[in-house]
Amino acid sequence: MAQPLYTAHLENKLLLSEPAQCYHLEFSISGLNSFDFIPGQFVSMVSVDPHGKEQTRAYSIASAPAGNRFDLCLNKVEGGFFSNKLCDMEPGQDVRFYGPNGFFTLRQPLTDSIFIATGTGIAPMRGFIQHLFPASGSESSPESGKDRSEGRRIWLVYGTRHETGLYYHQYFEKLAAEHPNFQYLPTLSRPQEDWKGLHGYVQDHVVELLKSRSNGNHPAPTAAGPATFDIHAYICGLNKMVSSNRQHLLELGWQRKQIVYERYD
Repeated sequence: MAQPLYTAHLENKLLLSEPAQCYHLEFSISGLNSFDFIPGQFVSMVSVDPHGKEQTRAYSIASAPAGNRFDLCLNKVEGGFFSNKLCDMEPGQDVRFYGPNGFFTLRQPLTDSIFIATGTGIAPMRGFIQHLFPASGSESSPESGKDRSEGRRIWLVYGTRHETGLYYHQYFEKLAAEHPNFQYLPTLSRPQEDWKGLHGYVQDHVVELLKSRSNGNHPAPTAAGPATFDIHAYICGLNKMVSSNRQHLLELGWQRKQIVYERYD
């Protein structure tokens, strides 16, 4: 059965990074009171290019469910039809889309979780985190403000080259200060001298995090039952980063079902 084609109305637009030309876009859906999706899913934008050909491009939703609204986070790409179209939109303009779709979602029951992201791979992670730690008074469900993390330890390991590429940095810092079971670990591979955070690549810090977790009397990441684990990893970004992190975790004895991932290339 074919999915319905919706119209998304751009409500707000924010430039997250001038050097990266990364934008945060907030949409509402015409004719709908509620847009039901699972955090981590994506929408498929549809438009006709200058040559008259219909183009479709998938983008992870960068928010948790909130009425008839959803957010996107994307970079302008040189020569890219859809990234330029969306990033050049102004509030008040519309774009068509299908969705939601995708299986990059939090596994149940919820376990301790490591979110690993680079660049705009942060989009679905923001959706996960908004769902687990919703802000009081938000426009989401009647459960707005109710902590859904169940006391599980949640780590966000977010890497990029430069500090300007850490999208939603202040939001994650604030959340980590408010929730003891959420730890935000930003790391830069090419930091400036005044950067006081972590250096290097995400996979290096994931390994150190797991060593620290084991030393803190937490069990190693092995199965507690036929398909029950005490920890999961969720990885989103370019293929090279995803593959490297998956390989590291498998070498540490993780099972494949503990590693949930989505690649952007």
